[in-house]
Amino acid sequence: MNEDYLELSGLTVTFDGFVAVDHVDLSVLPGDLRFLIGPNGAGKTTLIDAVSGLVPAAGRAEFAGRNLLGLKVHRIARLGVGRTFQTATVFEELTVLQNLDIAAGAGRSAWTLLRTRRGVPEVVTEALETVGLTELADTPAGILAHGQKQWLEIGMLLVQDAKLLMLDEPVAGMSAEEKEQTGRLLQRICTDRTVVVVEHDMDFMRAFAKSVTVLHAGKVLAEGTVTEVQADPRVQEVYLGPGHHTAEEAAIVLGEGVV
Repeated sequence: MNEDYLELSGLTVTFDGFVAVDHVDLSVLPGDLRFLIGPNGAGKTTLIDAVSGLVPAAGRAEFAGRNLLGLKVHRIARLGVGRTFQTATVFEELTVLQNLDIAAGAGRSAWTLLRTRRGVPEVVTEALETVGLTELADTPAGILAHGQKQWLEIGMLLVQDAKLLMLDEPVAGMSAEEKEQTGRLLQRICTDRTVVVVEHDMDFMRAFAKSVTVLHAGKVLAEGTVTEVQADPRVQEVYLGPGHHTAEEAAIVLGEGVV
């Protein structure tokens, strides 16, 4: 049985008495491309911070049968959990290939990392192809386009064999073409992985989400397909205000990136 799925039970995060994530229950299976949406302050980024060990939390956050809460960040990463940020964190002075090689060697000693490698590891070659950077393998990461840096960071998670990828606004600042390429990339990598995307770009969400979870005030407000979420009266009221209860109005607002 494939246990590489994310299961949150009563996940709660508080900051000095403020409840940022409030008893969230959430299940994401491999092959899903789950988008987390909601207004600023809804708890989206805090939720993935908790799963990746960046903030303390109560409840349970299980992946592959292990509760991640209370574990150190590096331990969670070794269990196959990967996380990206709104600003790509790559080694800009090194080439694309070197970035991937370092990520692939996260478990190797400093000495072996410094030694000249014979050939390119297969996992790195595969990642280059998957993220579409094969032709730029010898290019310094610092001169890559914004979107390419995000793809490189995703590639760095792939070479570490991350089975759960949590991406924080991956298309922020991208061109329309880069967004399209990113969406197709996410579709490729979610076939055998669990992928969670925090996103404010509703056009991107509408185009690529397989399922959507709407957070509001730290709680799950609604869940389902894009169509189901847009038609949910609770979602319409939160984003349109009392008295607006048509799916057409919700579709317009959600489609224009208001969330």
